[in-house]
Amino acid sequence: MDKVLDLESVMDQAGLKNPQVREYVAHWAAITGADRVEVVDADDDARLVSEALEAGELLPVGEGCYYSRSYYKDTARSEERTIVATSDPADKGTYNNWRPAAEMKELLVGLMRGASAGKTMYVVPYLMAPPGSPLERYAAGVELTDSRTVALHMIRMARVGVHHINDLHDPDSFVRAVHVTGDLENLAQGTPDDQRYFVTVADERTILHYGSSYGGNALLGKIAHGLRQAAYDGWTSGEFLAEQFMLLGIVDNETGERYHVAGGFPSASGKTNLAMTLAPEALGDRYRVEFYGDDITWLWVDPEDGLLYGMNPEFGVFGVAKDTNESTNPTALESVRPGTGAIFTNVAYNELTHEVWWEGRTPEPPADLAGWLDWKGEPVASRAPGDTSPWAHPNSRFTTTLANVPNVAPDFEDPRGVRIDAIIFGGRTRDREPLVRAITDLAEGVYDGLTLGAEATFAADGVDGQLRYDPMSMRPFMSYPEARYAAHWLEVIGRAIDQPVFAHVNWFQRDPEDGHFLWPGYRENLRALLWLVWLKAGKVTGVPSAVGVLPKAEELRLDDLDLPPADLERILTVDIDRWCQEMGFRETHLAQFDGLPEEIWEAHRRVARDLGC
Repeated sequence: MDKVLDLESVMDQAGLKNPQVREYVAHWAAITGADRVEVVDADDDARLVSEALEAGELLPVGEGCYYSRSYYKDTARSEERTIVATSDPADKGTYNNWRPAAEMKELLVGLMRGASAGKTMYVVPYLMAPPGSPLERYAAGVELTDSRTVALHMIRMARVGVHHINDLHDPDSFVRAVHVTGDLENLAQGTPDDQRYFVTVADERTILHYGSSYGGNALLGKIAHGLRQAAYDGWTSGEFLAEQFMLLGIVDNETGERYHVAGGFPSASGKTNLAMTLAPEALGDRYRVEFYGDDITWLWVDPEDGLLYGMNPEFGVFGVAKDTNESTNPTALESVRPGTGAIFTNVAYNELTHEVWWEGRTPEPPADLAGWLDWKGEPVASRAPGDTSPWAHPNSRFTTTLANVPNVAPDFEDPRGVRIDAIIFGGRTRDREPLVRAITDLAEGVYDGLTLGAEATFAADGVDGQLRYDPMSMRPFMSYPEARYAAHWLEVIGRAIDQPVFAHVNWFQRDPEDGHFLWPGYRENLRALLWLVWLKAGKVTGVPSAVGVLPKAEELRLDDLDLPPADLERILTVDIDRWCQEMGFRETHLAQFDGLPEEIWEAHRRVARDLGC
């Protein structure tokens, strides 16, 4: 009885008034057996950081940044342990790993019962949208976590505070997100007895994650709410799309014209580097790139003006550290400068100098090994001769707020979102895909997104050059069947009176003889995007092809770019034979999705016919 009274007092003192949230907190405090409950506000950050430093959960990095190390078997998302559960078997898709809601809830409650004994349960009320957004009613959530570092990451990744959930129009309209770390050393990760479960009970707007304290497994506002749950909400409401898309703005400093581009990319295909790019030096006086987000975009059509809008629902960046440097992504480095409050996870750490390092940060690792610990906390200097294992985990991360990104758009918190001019897709492939091809037909654009993929290795898949398909870059985040997903895309984007131009981009073509990259990439990629938005605006015409409109060489701004004519010709050419092989793979891929809209199949047949396959 004393514990109940104490809980009520804690919520009173924190100003937590929403009766539905209070009931939810009490319910799960009883199940998890947490010894203490603390309601978190963004203003608590400095105190929580101080406590985490004192407890050794964080270590200092320079001035005003921090280092966190996760358990060595807890370093990434686990797709095979990630489940979408509902009470309707018709929600089962090819990729969403569907299970019955009743079965999953019983299992997770059993795993979580008493699992937070001796710990504090942090109550993190959050909003995954700027206040006042037309999608705000889908954005409120309350994460319960028994990890202080998770609470600190959430403060950087979402808008945190009780005021976001106290005055909801419907007090029950928040996502219930429960995170219990579990006994990480005894969860049998990666074995047949694996006890980890990361479940989104989508039709009940409930997220239950057990068995991790890392990344999207634990920061439940991010992928679980911002993608899986939001995608399901967008579909069932018919109102919006929630996609794993970056979002950037392009500003013409001379004319004042503004364009906004959203886009999906499979892993290792350059999404974050593109999202945080700057203009090439040769074009920097004329054009400016503005950052909105690197990972999630919600898309909807405003019923009043009939235009397509987008926004990044997140408040921060959870970026991959590996290969981030002054050449690949100077914007990212600036966003984690001293004093930003950034948190680095699983990079190498120097316990003497409080520096951090990761592979690709500099051409060579630090020469003086004194004080350097690898991502497992083991001294680098003690390694056996010839040990070349990474100092930092390949999935090591940095977490920082959007406001710390130097070229963040001035209107990144505008609740109205920004008008979307173009939607792009891009997967890493050494051939087949030209630099950029624009698609002006809605069904063909959606078809292209559904057949998005990145090149698999011959050794892994046995088929040289075959793509691992990742529809719209949402394969790990699908929450309902792919055929319905395609239909929802056609419906939502189809409402727009001025539809975006679609496009496919590829920065990774290689010369078949010596393997050199045909396009320099990184900041130079803006040149392809400029052509695309000019096409949308009617300033260029391009050249029609079977797979979309290609740029004429003279339409690209290639100022000060030393590009051999043969390389330029190759990246603006469609390889018909390679494409005909690809069309067979695409047909097999799409055939998995029962009930796919006929418009998608028509687009597939039209492309195949125009290619002459």
